[in-house]
Amino acid sequence: MENRGRRPLTREPRDAPQFYLTAPSLCPYLPDRQERKVFTHLIGGRAVALNDQLTLSGFRRSQTIAYRPACEHCRACVSVRVKVDEFRPSRNFRRVLEHNHDLVGTVVRAEPTSEQYSLFRRYLDSRHGDGGMADMTVLDYSMMVEDSHVESRIVEYRQRAEATRGSAELPLVAACLTDLLADGLSMVYSFFTPSAPQRSFGTFMILDHIERARRLGLPHVYLGYWVEGSQKMAYKARFLPQERLGMSGWERVG
Repeated sequence: MENRGRRPLTREPRDAPQFYLTAPSLCPYLPDRQERKVFTHLIGGRAVALNDQLTLSGFRRSQTIAYRPACEHCRACVSVRVKVDEFRPSRNFRRVLEHNHDLVGTVVRAEPTSEQYSLFRRYLDSRHGDGGMADMTVLDYSMMVEDSHVESRIVEYRQRAEATRGSAELPLVAACLTDLLADGLSMVYSFFTPSAPQRSFGTFMILDHIERARRLGLPHVYLGYWVEGSQKMAYKARFLPQERLGMSGWERVG
């Protein structure tokens, strides 16, 4: 049969992202709630641009997956990004910077090392022993770091040589897997030694990333999801001014 005069059926490009919905599971942040996520794959030549676009829409990256909460009756997970140019450290933040003045951060390729995994394992065992990542093996960690089609780096933090009295070995005390986006830095996952809680390494790494973004001329540092009512996520609300993604777009707080 001839198709003369008829318009061809519209087809999406072959590389257009396909989105999927997970089954309900127990919420890791709020009691007596379930979570669902919508996700898509970040692969191929469009992965970098797609990751930029989806991050602006509240997605987070895990390996080659971009995901966002899609819970039916809850909107507690809110994407948060720090406004770099306007951020000024509070007195408490200045104390954290002073306590860690002996640390230096070095940007390295996103390639896993045994030293990183050893620190990662100690961090999980101490801070998240009952969490979803508790059983991650060295292979799982390697996949988390290497399995990426976007521009990622690891920032390693060590004490300066003079602080270790000339020791030839400068142990790794903290690290962060970081994505470089068109409009900022996204802190994908950070971990640190649990033996020095007074140093507030987690807070220090965020402060350091804000300064790194400032030097790169990038306007935002993406911190992931803030969940009101979750003690685990309460620290993210301290980094002001920030923007939170709501129904009307990114809204300034602080």
